[in-house]
Amino acid sequence: MNELDRIKLEAAAFRGLVGHLRERSDVQNIDIMNLAGFCRNCLSKWYKAAADAQGIALSKEEALEAIYGMSYDEWKAKYQQEATAEQMERFNETKPLHAKISGHV
Repeated sequence: MNELDRIKLEAAAFRGLVGHLRERSDVQNIDIMNLAGFCRNCLSKWYKAAADAQGIALSKEEALEAIYGMSYDEWKAKYQQEATAEQMERFNETKPLHAKISGHV
């Protein structure tokens, strides 16, 4: 496989992941974080970091909107629920892993 084809496939897979996460607004970020060690916010940080590395001007808010499909504040108002004690306990147990992957903490 040549480099351009690889990049196209990776981009398509990323768009598929983002689309899936937009459709699954019922799944909370903390649940994704607790299961997989990353969340929508992590993706937005990686997206912004890629833009920065390429010298492309992109604000944090624009990166969040690219992932959420709307402003982060709008998404939170529509879909975010308060984390349960169990979710927070699990998050705190795995917090060091999150920091390694995404810069959370």
